[in-house]
Amino acid sequence: MSVPHIQTPPRREPAVNLPGVVVALLLVFAAIHAIREYLLGPTTEAEVLFLFSFIPARVFDPSWYGLLPGAEGARIWSFLTYAFLHADWMHLIFNGLWMAAFGSAVAYRFGTSRFLIYSAAGAIGGSLLHFGVHPDSTVPMVGASAAVSAHMAGAARFVFAGGRSPMAFRQNRSAAAYRYPAPSLADAVRDRRVLTFLGVWFGLNLLFGIFGSNTIASGAIAWEAHIGGFVVGLLLFSLLDPVESR
Repeated sequence: MSVPHIQTPPRREPAVNLPGVVVALLLVFAAIHAIREYLLGPTTEAEVLFLFSFIPARVFDPSWYGLLPGAEGARIWSFLTYAFLHADWMHLIFNGLWMAAFGSAVAYRFGTSRFLIYSAAGAIGGSLLHFGVHPDSTVPMVGASAAVSAHMAGAARFVFAGGRSPMAFRQNRSAAAYRYPAPSLADAVRDRRVLTFLGVWFGLNLLFGIFGSNTIASGAIAWEAHIGGFVVGLLLFSLLDPVESR
């Protein structure tokens, strides 16, 4: 007796092949910017900017407490909250694309909780270095670039491991592909491809620092925040990495 062959329908790829936590963050960024752009009046929008952006001058200068919303509380939370604001849609899209590319690899490897901690640490590291270089600056800094820089550093720690090509991760879309054991930091910085990646990245940020200028220190211009986030991501990776190292 013959058994009819049942053809299995082809497996459909998801329309958005990103970790849920990355999608959620991008949606939050977009929603916040859309509300600022289209629903808030100029006065309220300015209050939100001053309330949550990072302004180095108000960290230790008491004269700023009464001039800006948030009083002393903003001195603390703005080290992180600035990352949820963006200068314009192009700034947000640029950061979103880089987060999708590098943040996704780290999110698949770390899982949601570790990824959020890692991202927050990168953002705080960026604002700390920016403050260290410009402690008297009154220019608001906004953008998720420091967190994205941490993602880039984290990805650099494992995407080249074992002679692998970064394209291998794109070809194998399972989360397990991102769990390849990472080399130590000392071994990673001896890899020629990692050194090339680091050199190009720091060179681009040097160019941003020399030629960039704007009334708002967006993530494309606040190069100190980029470097701060990147260094934190590079050093913190081993502490949060759930995969046993080689």
